[in-house]
Amino acid sequence: MFVIGTAGHVDHGKSTLVRALTGIDPDRLREEQERGMTIELGFAWLTLPSGREVSIVDVPGHIRFVRHMLAGIGAVDLALLIVAADEGVMPQTREHLAILDLLEVDRAIVVLTKCDLVDDAWAALVEEEVANVLSGTSLEGTPIVRVSATTGEGLDALRAALDDALAGAPEPSDLGRPRLGIDRVFTMTGFGTVVTGTLLGGQLHTGDTVEVVPGGRQVRIRGLQSHRREVGEALPGTRVAVNLAGVATEDLARGQAIAAPGRLEAARTLDVRLRALPGEAMKHNLRVTVHLGAAESTARLRLFGSDEVEDGGEAWAQIVLVDPVPAAAGDLLVVRVGDQTLGGARVIEVNPPRHRRTDPRLAARFEARALGTPESRLLAALERIEPCAEATLLRASGLEASEARATIEALTAEGGIHRLTPAAGEALLITASTLARVEAEARRALAGYHAAHPLRFSMPREEMRGALNLAQREFTAVLGGLAPGIEARGDGVAESDWEPQPSPQQRVAIEAAASALARGGLQPERVTIEPAVTAYLIDSGRAVDCGDGVILDASAFEHARQAITAILTGREAPITLAEARDLFGVSRRNAQAILERLDRQGVTIRVGDGRVLRAAR
Repeated sequence: MFVIGTAGHVDHGKSTLVRALTGIDPDRLREEQERGMTIELGFAWLTLPSGREVSIVDVPGHIRFVRHMLAGIGAVDLALLIVAADEGVMPQTREHLAILDLLEVDRAIVVLTKCDLVDDAWAALVEEEVANVLSGTSLEGTPIVRVSATTGEGLDALRAALDDALAGAPEPSDLGRPRLGIDRVFTMTGFGTVVTGTLLGGQLHTGDTVEVVPGGRQVRIRGLQSHRREVGEALPGTRVAVNLAGVATEDLARGQAIAAPGRLEAARTLDVRLRALPGEAMKHNLRVTVHLGAAESTARLRLFGSDEVEDGGEAWAQIVLVDPVPAAAGDLLVVRVGDQTLGGARVIEVNPPRHRRTDPRLAARFEARALGTPESRLLAALERIEPCAEATLLRASGLEASEARATIEALTAEGGIHRLTPAAGEALLITASTLARVEAEARRALAGYHAAHPLRFSMPREEMRGALNLAQREFTAVLGGLAPGIEARGDGVAESDWEPQPSPQQRVAIEAAASALARGGLQPERVTIEPAVTAYLIDSGRAVDCGDGVILDASAFEHARQAITAILTGREAPITLAEARDLFGVSRRNAQAILERLDRQGVTIRVGDGRVLRAAR
């Protein structure tokens, strides 16, 4: 089944033509029937001579209702561009044609209506005018059929032309990701809440649970209709009425969508390839209205690479939406300001992070994502949430699980993705480009730290983690992925080949401090040592920080450790603080600091008021 949409200027006979073709009046509102002007979307259907069934979406032609037209024209397989023979091409003919071009509708038939009101010569002139207008658009070379809905002339030829045009149309894709953009919500007596739309991407079945996007509410499909016939399943590419259980009409609205749970995002931001119509301009930070499917939202444009797109030009951009809309990569949208259509765009990523406009890598990244391949989609999803577990990426990619896993394995084998192993838990995934960026940031942070602290052997881990803005688990995993160039060193992080290079004056100070500590043993004299020199002696293993300001020569501390170990080996009674003080011949403060350092090293453990060997426990 295929969907056909009408387009064209107001009062050029769109609804009259649909009524003549199908026997169904698409103008369902009393106001529309009384005024003879379509205000809302109308729907009809027919069976072509080949037996092919088609749905028809009839759209308003008046300039005031272009937003309604956009709600129905976004998911059609073929357009009927209606031009009245007695008037020719008019303003909304041109705007509707521009919209069809922006939405990449490349299959159409031009229907020259009201041909009973003009002679052949006049009709030929109008055909020539239409052909000139179509030149350079996606509909250039479209066949033109003359009809009169009043006399019936040309209707059979139009039905045959529809069959011919649809014979070469590709079958609607079944990707296993059903999505129905809601273009109408109403209540049906005896059934309850009903929504209608064109089904894309997969099948719906009676009894399925679907999610309303935006909103996230899950509801059950009570029943399905297509062309007023009850069906157990609806196939992609069909117009469908869906009876929903457990939701009221006031909780739903045009512009929302129903989809398989977790498979469609509510977009707040969109990365897009933006295209301006000839003669139109779009500037950076311009406030616009975005129409995507049946949804619309005010938004702001953020342009990359330029401050303006003008006269048929293109640019990469990010659209920041005021209200969320259901969207997926590959969707097409239209950008308007007031009653004027400025251009359109193709979505390359949904809910991307905010980009720096001056980032030189943006264009290459956008171009890769725009390819729309499983690899580009998966990498785009990973860049938003990395580093992350594989299960998280599977959900975010929008790909089938088997396809996503195969893509991950292929990219891992090629080096495009790295698996990082944290201290605990499952492996985390990160792109090669991000890992390279993190490494560059880590090296910059280390360079700055070593410039400020030239005697330190490593940068404290927490300072590095803060510089990289990573959670503890992710930081541990990423740090392992940076080896061997950058390594964990004790309680810090350093480049593998980094060694402090003290100046001659600093070396004098270091040796003087080391000598003073060595002379003092376990009770050194109180001397003023620069913190940088103290840190150097500790990092180099020549001194031990026992805490509470007690810094000892490393050899002296080792003798203390051996003495404590020798006394406690084979002894059941703990050694008390007083015994340790007398053993070492030091102050109570120093004895306490030495014992607590041995506790932290795992040599001893406190039991009551004394210590025993941890191994004995």
